[in-house]
Amino acid sequence: MIFPPGAMVTMVNRPVLDDAYRALGVCFSHDLIDSVFAETPMPRNAADVQVVRSDTQNPNVILSLIQENLANEDLPDVIRQHRLVEPLIWLRDQGVILPSTLEEQPISKVRRLIETDLSHPWMADEVAGHFAMSEATMRRWLAKTGQGFAKILLHTRLEHGLSLLQTTDYPISAIALDCGFKTPSHFSDAFRKRFGIKPKDIRLAPD
Repeated sequence: MIFPPGAMVTMVNRPVLDDAYRALGVCFSHDLIDSVFAETPMPRNAADVQVVRSDTQNPNVILSLIQENLANEDLPDVIRQHRLVEPLIWLRDQGVILPSTLEEQPISKVRRLIETDLSHPWMADEVAGHFAMSEATMRRWLAKTGQGFAKILLHTRLEHGLSLLQTTDYPISAIALDCGFKTPSHFSDAFRKRFGIKPKDIRLAPD
């Protein structure tokens, strides 16, 4: 799958007994994308999540090109950058269109503000004031994305909590407070509703 700049996507891996799962992500800089797609007409859905299908578009070939390039430590940086253009050309020839420029989405702007202090008791009017607009205007602004302020605030806090659970050994109670939840139980209930698993079970999952 290809996610455009500013996309807010949650991918959930539900473990299968006695089976393995691996996900790889690649991020291309705007200048590389512009070098290939700047002159390409952008369809209306260019900012949507796009699916590269394994049976017809061979994404493994594209991924192999990228991995081989990055793994070669003997390559000068200028050559490495040049070779990273090749998989983008491959994608373009497979019918994938990557937007060369995108205006930052409202959700991204609000999330970035919230992330400056997740424990802060953010209110809609305060956030609207930060963007020099009324609360009603901000709510209309966010309505175009399909998410309201309360949902964005909750998801931003929960996703940061998930990251801390996966990458640190902080106590769950400390993570809950750090993410702006009043009590660990409130964090646990909201986490389970969002991700379908309790926070403590994240820590119990095998590596």
